[in-house]
Amino acid sequence: MVINTNIAAETSASLLATSSANLAKSLQRLSSGLKITSPEDDAAGLGVSMKFDAQSSRIDAASNNVSNAISYTQTQDGFLQQVNNALNRMSELSVSAQDVTKTDSDRSLYDAEYQQLAQYITSTASKDFNGVSLFDNTAKAVTIDSDATTWSMAAINLGSSAYTGATTSQSIASTTGAIAALAAVKTAINQLAADRGTVGASEARLNYTSDQLSVQKTNIDAANSQLKDVDVAQESTNYAKLNILVQSGTAMLAQANAMPQSVLKLLG
Repeated sequence: MVINTNIAAETSASLLATSSANLAKSLQRLSSGLKITSPEDDAAGLGVSMKFDAQSSRIDAASNNVSNAISYTQTQDGFLQQVNNALNRMSELSVSAQDVTKTDSDRSLYDAEYQQLAQYITSTASKDFNGVSLFDNTAKAVTIDSDATTWSMAAINLGSSAYTGATTSQSIASTTGAIAALAAVKTAINQLAADRGTVGASEARLNYTSDQLSVQKTNIDAANSQLKDVDVAQESTNYAKLNILVQSGTAMLAQANAMPQSVLKLLG
């Protein structure tokens, strides 16, 4: 038996320190909800998790871009619906102005409405969405994924000759003018049908892209969760075990420290 060196106490103290450190780590995990609370826990896993976090954030940004582009196309179509109504009415006025029972005075009344509708279409061509022109015949590059890949959204041009042919230099104040105006309006209606189809196709594509980004983000977040999120049930069990080890280690250290006192019996 020795007094100066208490191996049992030193061993107990070392084990107690390890249990206490592990208990503190378990508390950190439970309180933060994270499996990786410091790089030493899983250096490789932390690196992968950081990349997942960054990609998830980029997907959020891309999703916002796509959502805004969808709103852009919906705004385009909203204006085009009204242009459609205006062109339909202009075609109706053009036919009515060809009625042989109407006088030129009657036709001038039809022409007044026709000109107002033509001005409405002309003004619509200059409308914008958050400062970005809706109908300037410029394709828009939409970012559609986390790698900043872009997709070109087809342009719509309300200032094209197909429209201006019906909205400028036309008058239905005479039968001859009404015939020419009707032909121009029919051309504009055909172009409008094609343009609305283009806008609809763009909106459909963007909706599919939005759904795909949502699925991708969900899967990335799920993979990231496996790396960094703590399993509370498992960690709670581990915490209970470590808590018992710390308590028992403390008790055993006290016993180990008391063992040298038995030497006194030999000296008695």
